[in-house]
Amino acid sequence: MSSSSPASPNTIHAPKGLQGHLLIAVPQMLDPRFQKAVILMCQHDDQSAMGFVINQQSEKLNLGSLYETLEIGTPRFCAEQPVFIGGPVDGNRGFVVHSQDHMLPESNPITHEIGLTTSLDILEDISNGTGPSQSIISLGYAGWGGGQLDAEIAANAWLTLPASHELVFECNTDDIWDETYAALGINPAHYTGTAGNA
Repeated sequence: MSSSSPASPNTIHAPKGLQGHLLIAVPQMLDPRFQKAVILMCQHDDQSAMGFVINQQSEKLNLGSLYETLEIGTPRFCAEQPVFIGGPVDGNRGFVVHSQDHMLPESNPITHEIGLTTSLDILEDISNGTGPSQSIISLGYAGWGGGQLDAEIAANAWLTLPASHELVFECNTDDIWDETYAALGINPAHYTGTAGNA
């Protein structure tokens, strides 16, 4: 995790487009990386879009093992907190999506309830028990070039829903996809649309 990369995730632009929304894979999604994915969109404008898959936990990593990998000691708290696979781009880079009760100077607001931080300092705060009350630690992100995501949405590869604190932080990971469809009033078993390729 660092804040020195020139990549777009460190420069979260003013709210526009789908920032602060959930991007929800349709049942017919063909890309295995995004089947039943729910993505919190953190940036979306004419040049690019990026977000984090919030319902795909790493099978190998938790906060404790991530600390070992980063060689930064042993966390006092939250060692068993899961680490998520945020997407296929830049998989060695870390991000923390979190509640806004603990914002660092370099944190970026995504919605009025949700923030994003790339600094290692927030990991240390979480492991010391002084960080945000709720957080998703993510490796990698999902990214799109200019107009690419808009084209995929137009091709019915994704549904969208405004993000809420409850859906992002309080749903069981295995239930988020179903819960987003329930919030949209759609039964995924009856949803038909063009197959998505992402």
